[in-house]
Amino acid sequence: MRVAFYAPLKSPDHPVPSGDRRVAELFLEALRLAGHEPVLASRFRSFEGRGDGARQARLAAVGRRLAERYLRRCRAAPAEAPQLWFTYHLYHKAPDWLGPRISAALGIPYVAAEASFAPKQARGPWAAGHHAALQAIRHADAVVGLNPADRDCVLPRLADPGRWVAIKPFLDARRYRPETREAGGPPRLITAAMMRPGDKLASYIVLGAALARLLDIGWCLEVVGDGAARAQVTAALAPLGRRVVWAGAFAPEAIASRLMRSDLYVWPAINEAFGMALLEAQASGLPVAAGASGGVAGVVAHEATGLLTPPGDIAAFAAAVRRLLVDRDLRRRFGEAARRRVVAEHDLPAAAARLAAVIDALCPAHAA
Repeated sequence: MRVAFYAPLKSPDHPVPSGDRRVAELFLEALRLAGHEPVLASRFRSFEGRGDGARQARLAAVGRRLAERYLRRCRAAPAEAPQLWFTYHLYHKAPDWLGPRISAALGIPYVAAEASFAPKQARGPWAAGHHAALQAIRHADAVVGLNPADRDCVLPRLADPGRWVAIKPFLDARRYRPETREAGGPPRLITAAMMRPGDKLASYIVLGAALARLLDIGWCLEVVGDGAARAQVTAALAPLGRRVVWAGAFAPEAIASRLMRSDLYVWPAINEAFGMALLEAQASGLPVAAGASGGVAGVVAHEATGLLTPPGDIAAFAAAVRRLLVDRDLRRRFGEAARRRVVAEHDLPAAAARLAAVIDALCPAHAA
């Protein structure tokens, strides 16, 4: 089946790497593995991060024009028209101005993955985007939820509660390999995150403050990432001195090789949806120390594959990292359990099978 794929926050071929872009790529892979033909419908980015009402209105107008242009193309070449529309990650700052309009005009199912809804934004600076997100959720024939934290707000807005479909965050576990880590030398910590203002910078600040409490024991930290807040991140980690190795930004394949050579993944995860990097680290056989934000607890099993602490709690995070640093056997047990759990519950084939079932239920003629 031909599937129109659209990611209003960040296209899967966007030049700036991020966890969001990676999940978009993985949904494309899952759709292909499910036997479908996903086609990128648009690279239009509807994101507006400042609460600028005038700019939101302009983006909405552009979205409507692009939707009409897309429909004209479909009418001119019916054989190339999609049989299903699939939007990944819509919310009040990045609403879907295309999918609901196009799917309604073509009479095809509309599926939204990782749609979130924030009732408190109804009268805020993103009121227009909030309303658009609400209309998209109401229009959806299915909403695929990766983050269980989104469920309570989305479910009441669905036309039918049965349209909520839970799928665990996933990756292709074949791309990550655990490696036997030799004893000797200080433990190698690693973190991988974009350096941008807001929650990412806040997490780096907590990381620096927590690790500064652990200078009495041996360890080193590799930081993978770059971005506009590089100077602030450098300042936040400055107390750690020469223990920090600044690796810069890398493609996912290169990050996987660096995870293989590490001993422990650390990330405070402030306001993290669920954290693809946390999943990638565990697929590489690494234990994790993380903040228990959003859906992180659905990815990291506390006291089984890692340790979770209250978000932003510097003392608790430092204590968790210390515990894992001084207990090599605990790191080994958690790391082995992490790899097993990812393969059993978060691997790409399971997500593809779940998506295939959702789409077949919406398009019974195609399933038959």
